[in-house]
Amino acid sequence: MSPVLELAGIHFAYPGRPAVLTGASLRVGAGDRIALVGPNGSGKSTLLRIAVGLLRPSAGQVTGFGRPRVTETDFQDLRRDVGLVFQDPDDQLFCPTVIEDVAFGPRNLGQGRAEALATSETVLREMDLMHLRDRVTHHLSGGEKRLVTLATVLAMRPRVLLLDEPTNALDPENAARLLAILRGLDQALVMVSHDAAFRAQLDLREVHLRAGRLAESP
Repeated sequence: MSPVLELAGIHFAYPGRPAVLTGASLRVGAGDRIALVGPNGSGKSTLLRIAVGLLRPSAGQVTGFGRPRVTETDFQDLRRDVGLVFQDPDDQLFCPTVIEDVAFGPRNLGQGRAEALATSETVLREMDLMHLRDRVTHHLSGGEKRLVTLATVLAMRPRVLLLDEPTNALDPENAARLLAILRGLDQALVMVSHDAAFRAQLDLREVHLRAGRLAESP
């Protein structure tokens, strides 16, 4: 079966720095659950950003749902089906209230205001976050921001979910809530996480990023 998302031979370097990715390749099939594992600075977050076109590789190709993704228009289309939850929630939350933030994605997909709000409330209920509906976003705790950020992505009903260190700033109660949410999803999942215990509870297939390339766990 063809992958839903594929990165092939990806090379990338930040200006003035050594290459962080030197031919990294990753295939994500429908329903796959993958953990990207590696030391800090190995390029895990960079790879996720390349996957959705927020960074562009110097060589290599991103293919999504059978189509090469090259232009910004290509990636805008891809981001309708591939959702990235950033490592820092403040990079992703910018509306005055939680419900407006969660509704932003559905509105961009063409939903009217009433429909987008209904979609957002459904997601907040599914995640047991309706008590945050009208809260001012920048007044939330770090853990609350992280869960709301996930809600903003899930409201777009992506087919592939990319998560960058999703357990950062989560207390045990919210980490358990996140675990239950992720277990209940049927999307393909690629997660960057240093939390080995959390990864183990999700039964993820580990792929290690070493020296700029990816390798399956032995």
